[in-house]
This record gives sequence, structure tokens and C-alpha cells, in this order.
Amino acid sequence: MNGILLANRFAEGKTTIIVASKNVDLEKYGITPQERAFINASLDKKHFTITLNRFNYWLIFQFTEDKKTEFAINESLRIAAFKLHDFLVKQKIGSIQIIDAAKNGSQTLAFSEGLFLSNYQFIKYLSDRSDKKFSLEEISIVSTSISKKQVEDLNYVLAAVYFARDLVNEPASFLTSQQLSREIEKIGQEAGFDVETLHKSQIEMLKMGGLLAVNKGSSEPPTFTIMEWKPANAVNKKPYVLVGKGVVYDSGGLSLKPTADSMDYMKCDMAGAATVTGTIYALAKANIPVYVIGLVPSTDNRLDALSYSPGDIITMYNGATVEVLNTDAEGRLILADALSYAKQFDPALVISVATLTGAAHRAIGEVGIVGMGNADSTIFQQLETSGWNVYERVAELPFWDEYGDMVKSDIADLKNIGGELAGAITAGKFLEYFTNYPYIHLDIAGMAFLKKGNSYKGKGATGVGIRLLTDFLKNQVSKQ
Repeated sequence: MNGILLANRFAEGKTTIIVASKNVDLEKYGITPQERAFINASLDKKHFTITLNRFNYWLIFQFTEDKKTEFAINESLRIAAFKLHDFLVKQKIGSIQIIDAAKNGSQTLAFSEGLFLSNYQFIKYLSDRSDKKFSLEEISIVSTSISKKQVEDLNYVLAAVYFARDLVNEPASFLTSQQLSREIEKIGQEAGFDVETLHKSQIEMLKMGGLLAVNKGSSEPPTFTIMEWKPANAVNKKPYVLVGKGVVYDSGGLSLKPTADSMDYMKCDMAGAATVTGTIYALAKANIPVYVIGLVPSTDNRLDALSYSPGDIITMYNGATVEVLNTDAEGRLILADALSYAKQFDPALVISVATLTGAAHRAIGEVGIVGMGNADSTIFQQLETSGWNVYERVAELPFWDEYGDMVKSDIADLKNIGGELAGAITAGKFLEYFTNYPYIHLDIAGMAFLKKGNSYKGKGATGVGIRLLTDFLKNQVSKQ
């Protein structure tokens, strides 16, 4: 499916979904007295999705639920769209039109977004993929309250989420660090943002000790990819810098992970890199006037006779020394080099995105993103508002100095783990050591890859963070 269309008018005889409030004029849609009674009875039972069989097509009413906030209403519509998607596929429906009967653009767009995201599949490696492919191929919206620009921008975000999901779902046998950089270069050409990839010899010249240490056990060289979206009319002189963890596969290294329910899913450890890339893609395609830089350090973390070991001391890009106590705490080592590298851009704000800690996953589960940092509280509030807008909510954890003390080493400047307590926060404090600018860290470990399906977020890769960061950065433009 290429995207959502904005239609000029209602098409007769086509499966139609009417997004409406309860006071909708049913007569306008040719509802019979018997159908009206059925609709009213269904609403009395709190059934908000009502399907009517017109024999050669379906007429479906999607009524909005009574919720306290617009955020909650929109999310209920996304979830309703997911549930309806299963019905549409079972009926082998290929094309639908969505009528904005409530004349509420945000609600109809939310419903359309939920339906589009529910239609995602990763079936590239299935022999019978033609039989498994969903039937839905076309979604069009009929509305007087939604602009062509709104639909275009939503399509760019949805395409970015699909791109990120594809990358994260790809096995490491395909998506090596070099292949990841090629995929970023390819999508950069499509969207019109600049991409430069540094290879191993350049990384060695820069003395990025964290990235090089993690890569020592790999047969594949590391990469460090730099993206830049800088339109001539950008409202900010100092860039926003997004840093994404690009560990394309994580065995844990010598601190080996257990295979079952852990290492077998570690192709997803580059989800932060996919989020950063997808966000810049969406901004560039929509021509949003915001100056953004993306940094993606990438490697796999495997075992070899040359692998870095617990007890090693490594020297980072900024000259700091780190005592390695756990080779499975590798993401913070490669991110730290990227965060130090970001200083040269004199950024207005840096946001790192990573599947960094199991502690973050355990803290809030799979329903939100853990956030922390030293940026101004106003920035956090704006990020949290964007989280509610797209329902990728951010739970801010404390970032007190005492947590930084927990990653101090007796024999080096830092150690790469802080102990049994507050693991998500100590990882964030480790990263903060390499910054000298306003900084936010987003730990997406809980939401990035779902082993069980979760509504329109899907099963497997979710593309989490793209909708959040795109909304946040677009709002920064409006505040300038």
C-alpha cells in the first residue's frame, strides 16, 4: 500500500467507514429504520464499530467514544481501526473510503493512521507470501476539514515507520553495519537529506574507542553514519542532534546472553538507529524547516578471540577511560563516542534513542518510553505533550547526581555498569558524562520490538519514536 489518499468526493458502492459522533445524521447515509434501531441498540451496549452489509459493499460506522481528552479519543480510534482491520482482511476487502462525518480532522486522521499501521507486514522471507499478503491496498479519506498537506505529512511519517519496522525486522545475516549505512544512504537520496558514512579506517583515525572495542569480536567492520537535514529556511541556527544506537546484533559478547527469549531477538538492538533515520526522512520529505543532524554508530557485538573483555579499560573518543565490567553493556559505549562527536555541532539539543536497558523495560513495561536528561523542564514537557499526541508516551525518570556517582570507577574515569539498582538511570548518567549541551536520553527497550502483537503497533518491530520525534520537532518550528 503506497499511502493514504485524499479524495474529492464520496464514491457510491464502495466499502465505506464513517467516522462519526453519536449525533450524526444517519438519514444522509440512507439508513433504514431497522438499521437505525440496530445502530442504537449497539451503541447502548457500548459497541462503537457497527458494520452493515449492503451485499456488494459494507457500510461501517465508527463512532467516537466518550473520553476525557482528545488524546484518549484519538488513541481509541487507532485501536478501533486495528480491530476493524482484521474484519476487512477476512472479508478480502481491497479498497475503502473513510468519511470524516464528525468534521474532526484529527480524529479521522488518527483512525486512518491506526488502519494503515495495522496493515504492515514483514513477509519478505516467506515462500508463500503472496497467500499471506493482506488484501487492503487502498485507503482514501473524504473530508472538508483535512488538508492535502496534512495527509501528505501523515503519509511521510507512516512511510518512515514502515521503513524502520523493515530495518528492525531484518535479520543480521542481511543487515550488517555496512548494509545499514547503505540503507540510510538510499533513503537519504530519496528524501533529499545528506548522508556521509565513516568506515573503519576513519573511525580508527578518530579514535572512537567505544565503537572500536565493541566491534573487536566481529568479522564485519563498524560504520559511523552522519545525516544532515538543513533546509535553507530552517528556523534554528543550532541543530537538533539525534543519536541512534546501531547494534545490528547483540550476543552480549563475552558476557553472553541466554539464547531463549533474549539473544534470539537481538537483531532489534539497532531500533534506535532506525528511529533516528526514519524521523529525519519524515522531516525531509515534508520539507519541515528545522535543522537536524542524525548520528548512527553501528556494529554487531559478538564473540571472538579478539573480543573485548570484562576488566578491559578502553579510551573513548573524548579521551575518557572506561572500565568494562560487562560486555553486554555495549550500547552505551558506542553512543558515548557519538555523543562526544556531537559537541562539534554546538547543538541546541541532543536526543539519544536506544534499546539500552532491560531495566527500562522492567520499569514501565511495553506501554511507554523511559526518558531522562538534563535538558530544561520546558523541553521535557513539550516532548511529553508530543508523546500524548501520538500516544508514544514518555515517562521521565529522575536524573540526580547520585546516580552519576554509581558509574565512577576506582581505576578509570567510568565503569560501564552501575550495579543492580537504577540500571536505566545509571546508563543515562554514563551517557551524560560525554555531553556538554542540553541532553535527553530515550530508552525504547520496552516498545521497540514486541514479541506478542499489540494493536496497531504490530508484532515484532514497531518503529517507535518516529511519530514522537517528528511531532516534537515540527512543534519546535512553530515555537520559533
